[in-house]
Amino acid sequence: MKIGSFAVVATCGLMILLAQGIAAQAAEVKVLSAVAMRAVMNELSPQFERATGHKLVFQFDVIGVLKRQIDAGEAFDVALLTTPVMGDLVKEGKIVDGTRADIARSGISVLVRPGAPKPDISSTEAFKRALLNATAISYVKDTPTASHLARLMERLGIAEQMTPKTKLKEGAGGAAQALAAGEAEFGFMPAAAFEPVPGVELLGPLPSELQNYIGYTAGVGATAKEGEVGKALITFLKTPAAVLVLKAKGWEPITP
Repeated sequence: MKIGSFAVVATCGLMILLAQGIAAQAAEVKVLSAVAMRAVMNELSPQFERATGHKLVFQFDVIGVLKRQIDAGEAFDVALLTTPVMGDLVKEGKIVDGTRADIARSGISVLVRPGAPKPDISSTEAFKRALLNATAISYVKDTPTASHLARLMERLGIAEQMTPKTKLKEGAGGAAQALAAGEAEFGFMPAAAFEPVPGVELLGPLPSELQNYIGYTAGVGATAKEGEVGKALITFLKTPAAVLVLKAKGWEPITP
């Protein structure tokens, strides 16, 4: 039996066991998820739903928006957010500590327009030079990418020069849209979160010495109505079949 087929069989068996341990009546499970994980969850959620009979209802958004909603009392069953934010929510009593699980991580990559000159970004000096030569760059605010790049500009000593060149965008895909519209020369986002769009392509990752790996962690809400199903979903995200999907989408699964 091929490894991929074995993973699917093993996962199906596990999901049957999980389903047997949950109330027979179908539940609707609300999941607040970082938009970076949308492509993965869009592929995995039908597998979970078929195996358990439960329905997953997603709200995808950038991390800052989701965190503010949770702080304001938004009801949810499962959250899939960046690891530091999840740690804060556990400390605040908004996520059940024993349910949290690290799922995957991805480094930040640079986006460019197809056909545009591709500068060298393989070293710190080359990357710094490329930024200073650019007329404009773009990334989405309220995201880990934005936080890291702001610190990085300070570290490189070019924050003053880059601030007027930086176009902060709202919502998922904002950086890619800015490139496609010709508003910026470079965009930045987690490599695995990139969803191909016309007029935009990946140039490559940040230099290793400047890289920041963004981890994503799942957990059950402290006031979840469907906490047991939420736990089953998180268990599913660690199965071999889920790991195969994560890898196929460019993520680095965090195992076990």
